[in-house]
Amino acid sequence: MESRTGFAVGGTAHAEPVSVPELLARSRTLCTPPLRATVARLAAPMDTVAAYHFGWIDRDGTPVEGDGGKAVRPALALLSAQAAGAAAEVGVPGGVAVELVHNFSLLHDDLMDGDETRRHRATAWTVFGPAQAILVGDALATLGTEVLLDAAVTGGASPADAARAVRLLTTATRRLIDGQAMDVAFEQRDSVTVAECLEMEGGKTAALLAAASAIGAVLAGADDKVSDALQRYGHHLGLAFQAVDDLLGIWGATEVTGKPHWGDLRQRKKSLPVAAALAEGGAASRRLAGQLADPKGRGEESEPELAARAALIEEAGGRAWTQEEARRQHTTALAALDEVPMSDGVREHFVALAEFVVVRER
Repeated sequence: MESRTGFAVGGTAHAEPVSVPELLARSRTLCTPPLRATVARLAAPMDTVAAYHFGWIDRDGTPVEGDGGKAVRPALALLSAQAAGAAAEVGVPGGVAVELVHNFSLLHDDLMDGDETRRHRATAWTVFGPAQAILVGDALATLGTEVLLDAAVTGGASPADAARAVRLLTTATRRLIDGQAMDVAFEQRDSVTVAECLEMEGGKTAALLAAASAIGAVLAGADDKVSDALQRYGHHLGLAFQAVDDLLGIWGATEVTGKPHWGDLRQRKKSLPVAAALAEGGAASRRLAGQLADPKGRGEESEPELAARAALIEEAGGRAWTQEEARRQHTTALAALDEVPMSDGVREHFVALAEFVVVRER
């Protein structure tokens, strides 16, 4: 199977085909009602702004059947509870909490990046203003902690396990913010190393996926050995996910991704393909470095100029290197599952979700 990015997964066997759409539908069925109830706690107009961002209403407040995202993180939270021998429902507070933190980051990212579209509609900050987007993002992050603390009262988790889950989520949130700060700082630099880029993406993307992959197990009372292995699975899956996202940020089609065409190139983001291309050191690499160091036209390049830059990145090997890095991180993620004693069915679901995350066009 191969996506628009050129990334393919092979050699993974299942006894029966696993329906990822069914896994994602289950996570939405179990997690969306408590997610909506939690968002409804927000004061007006933040509740409206959040509902719009999640795709539940249009800009006039009319309910819609919108694209609220793939729900991968909640699905991982539910699976992690099952990996610990508990029912999927035990992971629901974790699934809701990670989805709240994820959407906090999206609201802020859209504003910082100046993105005007997400999920094929106008971003919240363009509709309601930057101040509301900031406030709602802050509020969603806070609600994530509330949900986990509530799990010790109404969700069946012990106070000690709820506290462990809070620690897991807040640490991941801090690392996510660290990664975003690095990403913003990189835009002002002519180049970054591959190692720096991987460190940034390990915080910005992988930290929350690692938390999602273990938080249900923590709420179910799993020991640190199980939690740590599931976090490693999520961490490497997050790095694979971001590698593919970096490819889509340059070569993905707007009509498929729902994001601006050439968005990462316009902002001169030092994503993995760019960092790898700059490290190659050949003629194409040197030409690319010269373009990125030139302050003229920053953010104002034409479509042909951006297309030519993408071609330079590919010529310097940045695209191929990133594709291979996604494969390597995907393989490392799956290896971590071997350390967790779980049923074959749950393991197959983890494997199927990993393939879904990295073999995609959006």
